[in-house]
Amino acid sequence: MKMVAIIYSHLNSDQLIDFSLKNGEGELASNGALNVRTGARTGRSPKDRFIIKDSITENVVDWGVINQPYSNSDFEHLWQDAYDSLNRHDIFESINWVGADPNHRVSVKVQCNLAWHTLFCKTLFIAPDTETTQHDWLMVNASKFDFDGPKYNLPGSAAIVLDFTHKRILICGTLYAGEMKKAMFSVLNFLYPQKNILPMHCAANRSEEGHVALFFGLSGTGKTTLSTDPARQLIGDDEHGWADEGVFNFEGGCYAKCIHLSEKNEPLIWAALRHGTLLENTVLSPTTKTPDFADDSLTENIRAAYPLDFIPGRALKLLHPQPDNIIFLTCDLYGVLPPVSKLTLDQVVYYFLSGYTALVGSTEFGHGKGVKSTFSQCFGAPFFSRHPKIYADILIEKLKKTGARVYLVNTGWHGGAYGEGGTRFPIKTTRQIVSNIVNNSLNFVEFKKTHPFDLYVPMEVPGIDPDLLDPKRLWKNESDYLAKAKELMAKFEENYHAKGFAKIL
Repeated sequence: MKMVAIIYSHLNSDQLIDFSLKNGEGELASNGALNVRTGARTGRSPKDRFIIKDSITENVVDWGVINQPYSNSDFEHLWQDAYDSLNRHDIFESINWVGADPNHRVSVKVQCNLAWHTLFCKTLFIAPDTETTQHDWLMVNASKFDFDGPKYNLPGSAAIVLDFTHKRILICGTLYAGEMKKAMFSVLNFLYPQKNILPMHCAANRSEEGHVALFFGLSGTGKTTLSTDPARQLIGDDEHGWADEGVFNFEGGCYAKCIHLSEKNEPLIWAALRHGTLLENTVLSPTTKTPDFADDSLTENIRAAYPLDFIPGRALKLLHPQPDNIIFLTCDLYGVLPPVSKLTLDQVVYYFLSGYTALVGSTEFGHGKGVKSTFSQCFGAPFFSRHPKIYADILIEKLKKTGARVYLVNTGWHGGAYGEGGTRFPIKTTRQIVSNIVNNSLNFVEFKKTHPFDLYVPMEVPGIDPDLLDPKRLWKNESDYLAKAKELMAKFEENYHAKGFAKIL
């Protein structure tokens, strides 16, 4: 057994790809991308995520099934054993920034035993201007640690632990790289509210003139696809901050969901899959190594991590103007919500805290394939450690200051429920709706309050069949529509009261 580990620091992407191939971590696809497999865990493991409960977090974190407490004494035992394992193997490390705005960025040193894990972090985080040894946080991904949960008073076979006092993160028992970026996202979600910065699980783009749009939504509901628009400049596809000075990306890359990816529907993402891109769990042809994005035999959560630079015309500035338009993406499996509606401030709070949408299969470990309805507050419940009302209050404050408009856009079903005769809105239709929002065309149309949801729906949207705007018209039987709508409304109220939101508003 190797007794002395070698530490490889500050390697570039090509060097990390070479090490990955040399060490048998992955293989090159025909498009030049490095393809790797993550084993049994092909998605995040939210039930295995913990936060150290101590004097910093005890009275601040919204403890529960999402933010699970873990004792410092148990963690010290786990950390030491995992760190010993890390140092028995070669280490690939890098120091990167999270947060593009120089006034608010956080630096993190990442140490991994797999070269492709470090490649992922170099791609998704932001490279410093110069090499440095200084860092705010330490993240250790001990992928070769033989983790035994019960030994450390943990229930599962994986662990993602955040320690805010010592500014360190430990990941073990899972190879899924998304845990690393979401761990740092969780760090910023804890820190930024103290600065009156709203951390957001959203994509963002802008016009050349600086008109910014935000796209909130869970994975698989359209953030990356809809924000990556050839007519606009991409700011980022997943994580952003909204400060008093404007909007900034947390990341230096994109992490696109690629199931059923096609060049026709997503030409910019398709073109970004080349040398320097990391593919996760993509089935390749045994002979040609061509990726098959329709093959979900490994997982539906096929992923591609690529630098923002791979998107032509992407936004180059670090800080962007206040947003004009905000879009809540909801994938309605009941088939009863309109394709677009404009929200009042009270409705913004309600839908933001509800976070109603669909959970796409395989995004989270243990959920299997397919889709199911879910409520995920702030459109990203697994990543927000403070009480949801704190984030909602900051959002409303910023909306009042800026006058930004908020729209609810249904990327899900119409004419019937999922699996019960309904049809999903075509991506072309949703893109046309989004285009009208971000171009401010809907500022000049009349909105009508509709029932039973009391949403304000536009009477017309340029380029869209008016019949599509009223979901009742798309059902064969209006009474069936109303029954299904009543069912969904009951789910909303049940969730809202169960989480205690009705008592705090």
